[in-house]
Amino acid sequence: MFHGSIVALLTPFKGGKVDEKAFQSFVEWQVAQGTHGLVPCGTTGESPTLSHDEHNRVVELCIEAAGGKVPVMAGSGSNSTDEAIALTRHARQAGAQAALVVTPYYNKPSQEGLYQHFKAIHDAADLPIFIYNIPGRSVVDMSVATMARLAKLPNIVGVKDATADLSRPSRLLQEVGRDFIQLSGEDATALAFNAQGGVGCISVTANIAPALCSAMQNAWAKGDLKEAFRLRDVLSPLHDSMFVETSPAPVKFAASLLGLATDEVRLPLVPASDNARAAVRGAMTKAGLLS
Repeated sequence: MFHGSIVALLTPFKGGKVDEKAFQSFVEWQVAQGTHGLVPCGTTGESPTLSHDEHNRVVELCIEAAGGKVPVMAGSGSNSTDEAIALTRHARQAGAQAALVVTPYYNKPSQEGLYQHFKAIHDAADLPIFIYNIPGRSVVDMSVATMARLAKLPNIVGVKDATADLSRPSRLLQEVGRDFIQLSGEDATALAFNAQGGVGCISVTANIAPALCSAMQNAWAKGDLKEAFRLRDVLSPLHDSMFVETSPAPVKFAASLLGLATDEVRLPLVPASDNARAAVRGAMTKAGLLS
């Protein structure tokens, strides 16, 4: 169900509040542009600064706007296991097709702690779960052995791998087989990740270039490597520009240039600097997104 270009949705704000109308219009645009899947309330969606009510509402709005046309993988992770269980249960009740659960940040659990955290969520919420392994943000790295152990649980179905370690998908593939869905969490290495055993990317850049990102993944799936590599090269400067400063400030500025949302972020994040804006604008122009 989950493959290709899956967008890590930004959460539009207006005057400090979630802009529900802009968000649903954004989701509808993503679907029309060919995005293969939707992830609300991930890191790009500024989930750490959403209240529980806001978090749940954004998931509901996404599912409603998607209208069953593409699957929704709701972000539901937390460094509190009880909180992650509550968010995952809500995602199931709201109609999400899966949950994306990040490794517990700040707590720095052991590998056994990671296993027990995910097992507790698995046992409490009847919903397919993707492990979100992002050491750069969470300061903990789930090992291949721990992931393979979790993959034996029926509802642990895949991973969003944001380690940027291209040896990982191949090594995990040897342990768990192809039924375990491996998705890249790094736009810049999305095709290389596929070559190592992945089947798609949960993408930040897809917020502003969904048609290009989905076309690249479609070309790869069809075996049209020439076109896939061409699109990779078109997208490469965009990927770089999305991370010139802490995400999602750059991608929100990019979205504002396209009239999709404001560039408003919540503290402790701040809007993109002038230098970052220049880099984003230049990359978007080079990719043909701006004239």
